[in-house]
Amino acid sequence: MDYDKSSDLKKRYLANLHQGATPFLHKNANELRQKQTEAEQTLWALLRNRQLKGKKFRRQHAIKKYVADFYCHESKLVIELDGYFHTEAEAKEYDTIRTASLNELGITVIRFWNYDVINNPQHVLQKIAGYLK
Repeated sequence: MDYDKSSDLKKRYLANLHQGATPFLHKNANELRQKQTEAEQTLWALLRNRQLKGKKFRRQHAIKKYVADFYCHESKLVIELDGYFHTEAEAKEYDTIRTASLNELGITVIRFWNYDVINNPQHVLQKIAGYLK
């Protein structure tokens, strides 16, 4: 009986954590974890193992129909790292729609340029820390 309750709680937690992400999206997220950019590697080295305010971050996290670069479930915070591609009109429009969709779930989305993460990581960490609950 206790096993059933535990299993049910885990299913509900994962459903909330991933907001209905499909198995295909989970596979895509896993592949992205294997091919991190330099900026993602830099930030992950600073966020992993609860190094920032004791918060757990996940990298390349499947949520709803998107893959977030980094996600802190406890603070409902997505961190996106953007490169040159995100300056194009089509990418900006997609990012706006994506952010609005995640905001509807109560998730805050913050963005940083890859350049800033690589060249001024402590400033980026300060900004992130300000969003952590």
